[in-house]
Amino acid sequence: MVAAPARRPARGGVNWTGGRGGAEGAALPWPREVTDKMNIPMLLQHPPQHFLKGLLRAPFRRHHSIFHSSTHLGSGIPCARPLNSLGRHCTTWMMLSDGLKRKLCLQTTLKEHPDGFSDKEQRFVDKLYTGLIQGQRACLAEAITLIESTHTRKKELAQVLLQKVLVHLREQERLNKGKPLAFRVGLSGPPGAGKSTFIEYFGKMLTERGHKLSVLAVDPSSCTSGGSLLGDKTRMTELSRDMNAYIRPSPTRGTLGGVTRTTNEAILLCEGGGYDIILIETVGVGQSEFAVADMVDMFVLLLPPAGGDELQGIKRGIIEMADLVAVTKSDGDLIVPARRIQAEYVSALKLLRRRSGVWRPKVIRISARSGEGITDMWDKMKEFQDVMLASGELTAKRQRQQKVWMWNLIQENVLEHFRTHPTVREQIPLLEERVLSGSLSPGLAADLLLKAFKSRD
Repeated sequence: MVAAPARRPARGGVNWTGGRGGAEGAALPWPREVTDKMNIPMLLQHPPQHFLKGLLRAPFRRHHSIFHSSTHLGSGIPCARPLNSLGRHCTTWMMLSDGLKRKLCLQTTLKEHPDGFSDKEQRFVDKLYTGLIQGQRACLAEAITLIESTHTRKKELAQVLLQKVLVHLREQERLNKGKPLAFRVGLSGPPGAGKSTFIEYFGKMLTERGHKLSVLAVDPSSCTSGGSLLGDKTRMTELSRDMNAYIRPSPTRGTLGGVTRTTNEAILLCEGGGYDIILIETVGVGQSEFAVADMVDMFVLLLPPAGGDELQGIKRGIIEMADLVAVTKSDGDLIVPARRIQAEYVSALKLLRRRSGVWRPKVIRISARSGEGITDMWDKMKEFQDVMLASGELTAKRQRQQKVWMWNLIQENVLEHFRTHPTVREQIPLLEERVLSGSLSPGLAADLLLKAFKSRD
């Protein structure tokens, strides 16, 4: 009697015994070698199809990957291309020593992100995008309103619109030989420094020279009612009627740093609308957070000539962030105090460490009433842009800002997920009550909530 030939082992020396009925190990969904040693990389080299089907039942269809070739990364071994629940090839497994990891594929994610949108929503996004890049102010205003919305569905639509605008801007920058299309300037200063008056005069001068100016004015929201006056636009009567200028006041809604949650997105939309100079006017109350410095090319500080000791508290803060300091209201009886303040800040800047290796912050005097120093200020701003571009610091700065922007959004979204987690939301009232009664320390309560969040299914 001739013995039956031995069963040919699977590729890589792993004998798969999966299936229904048969040998002793037939009930196992993976080889005994993997069962004994939990060798996940070996498992992923040649997985059985029924194992993959169970593995790919992921609840979040947008966070997925695809195979970039028909072989494993770095191994050259051909493998099957498993399908997800939608019938798409969407998973690339990286065989690493510490186990299973998934790699996000950008192209497929962007392609399938709008799949869940209706035809009406797609037409709405396309209409906003087309009108925006054509320079229609109404579409720009509607797009900024969309990104400021807190509605979940509208936030998804806003991200699709932003991605389309970003691709358009990158193509325009490529045609512009890598030079940025817009100059972003942040303005800050204490209340009463004359920021709105300066922007009115400065903006009219720029539009008369052929520039398109966008002003994003941030107003503080009331801690009691949550409302905001949004009165900056009413102070800029002449500039608001200029067709080459766009003024958008926005409330802070409690956002730290004097800028709104969506200021970065609004800057991107303004650039897509063809505005080559973007001014961001912050609340300017001497706050300790300076988020505006992480979203602009140049930070300008406006100071009144008679601030006295009230300005001392912000020297080590805002002054360190400033690329240009302008003493306002340098006219009439205030010329002498303005000169004194200018001399004080020139001396103060010498004691501070420079943020740039190619630019030393300057202090000038200006007057929005007489126009003195405004032209010289614009010349220094252009000089700053040219110097930073030539040295490559501006490009590196924008890249760092993109990274900061991403992590800010991650922190915000993680906090939102934490607050809405069912277990956390259930325990918050009880733990808050115990903290208020003094029976539980705030630190321990926070640790308990974090453990509840991390132990979710």
